[in-house]
Amino acid sequence: MEPSRNVILDLLPLYLADEASEDTQTLVKEHLDRDPDLAQLARQWNDRLPDPPPAPVNPDAQAVAFTEAKRQIANRVITLAAVLTIGILGVAGTALMGAMFLIAR
Repeated sequence: MEPSRNVILDLLPLYLADEASEDTQTLVKEHLDRDPDLAQLARQWNDRLPDPPPAPVNPDAQAVAFTEAKRQIANRVITLAAVLTIGILGVAGTALMGAMFLIAR
């Protein structure tokens, strides 16, 4: 059974917003290929459609991202502190060895 023009008009907003299933998109596309007047109407509607609103942010996802960012920052601070401590101890050890070498001469 071929869908009526009214059915296609009902489906057109979903089709233009890319929210229709693949089967519905195929059905509407085939109908638009056969009906130039309706295809022209679809182009006019598509030109007037506003940009879709941004996707809402899930508060739980936001909290998880914040917690992960805090963990990564803490890991970087700990790593930097360890590297600096090892570097300072290395320089201090070298200076101590040099001083002991000079005293022993």
